[in-house]
Amino acid sequence: MNLLWLQSAGCGGCTMSLLCAETPNVFDLLTDAGITTLWHPSFSVQTGAEVRALLASIEAGETPLDLLCIEGSIVTGPKGTGRYHMLAGTGRAMLDWVQSLAPLARDVLAVGTCAAYGGITSAGGNPAGAVGLAYDGRFGGGALDAGFRARSGRPVINIAGCPTHPDWVTQTLLLLAEDRLGAQDLDPLGRPRFYADHLVHHACPKNEYYEYKASARELSELGCMMEHLGCIGTQAHGDCNIRPWNGTGSCTRGNYPCINCTAPEFEEPRHPFTETPTIAGIPVGLPSDMPKAWFMALASLSKAATPKRIDVNAHSDRLKIPPGEGKRK
Repeated sequence: MNLLWLQSAGCGGCTMSLLCAETPNVFDLLTDAGITTLWHPSFSVQTGAEVRALLASIEAGETPLDLLCIEGSIVTGPKGTGRYHMLAGTGRAMLDWVQSLAPLARDVLAVGTCAAYGGITSAGGNPAGAVGLAYDGRFGGGALDAGFRARSGRPVINIAGCPTHPDWVTQTLLLLAEDRLGAQDLDPLGRPRFYADHLVHHACPKNEYYEYKASARELSELGCMMEHLGCIGTQAHGDCNIRPWNGTGSCTRGNYPCINCTAPEFEEPRHPFTETPTIAGIPVGLPSDMPKAWFMALASLSKAATPKRIDVNAHSDRLKIPPGEGKRK
C-alpha cells in the first residue's frame, strides 16, 4: 500500500506525536504492515522537482495512491481560492491538491482535529477560512463535500486529537492495511470507535475524587477538576487514560483539565479552558447522560460522605494521607 502524507495549515504536532510510537517505532511498523511511504514532508529526503514529479504521477494515475493522510486544516481563503496556502513550488493551492488527490485515494485520513474539523487554526474570526476535510466545525462539508467517499466507499476517517495519539494513527493504518475498518467502526463524527467509544474519564486517576465530588480549586491540587477547573473528561471521547501517552501520561494525570480536544469546535469553548461555567450553581460540564437534578442530589450526598483522606488530599499538591490512614473515629 502506498501512503502520501501532506501537511496543511497546522503546527506539525501530530507528526511529532507520531514519532512517539514505540515497540515498534512508526517506521518499522509501517514497513512490516506493507505500507510504503511515498512522501512525508518531514520524514522523506525527496524535495523540489522529485516531489512535484511524484505528485504529477499520482494525479495522472501512474502511481497508485492507497492512503492519503492530511495533517492540518485546509485553508480556503481568500474567497474560496485557497491561495492563502500554496504548496511550495507547484503554483497550486493545498486546497486544490487535496480536492484533486482525495478521489484517487483508496482511503483518506484526517490526522488531528485541525484536519478533521478545522481545529485551532479555525479559531477566532478565521480570516484564512480554515476548515477540516469533510467538516467545517461540527457541520458536514469542508474542503470536500459532506457526502465524499474514497475509492473504498469509506468517508474521511477523522483521527481527531490535538495532537492525536500515535497509537490512534498506527492502529487505524493497520486496520486499513487489512481492510478491517468498516463504516460501522466509525462514530457519527467519523472517528474510529476503538478509541472514540471511550471517555477520557475512563481510568482517570482522579476518579475517586470525582465520586466524592472532592474538587480541586487550583491546578496543582489532586482533586477532581470538573467542578471548578473546566475539566470535561466526562464528555470527551478518547482512551487517553486507558492507553496513556508515552506509556505513562495524560492531561488529567498531569493535573491539567481535559479540554475535549477530539471534538469539533473544542478550540472555542466560550470560556477559559481552566474555568467551569455554571448555571444556577450546576457545572455545565456534566456527563452528557446525567440529569442535572441527579447530579445535585448525588453531589450533596457524596460531599457529606467524603472520607477525611480524600478531602485532605483533594486540596493538596501531593498525597498527604495514604489509603488506610485517616480513618474516621
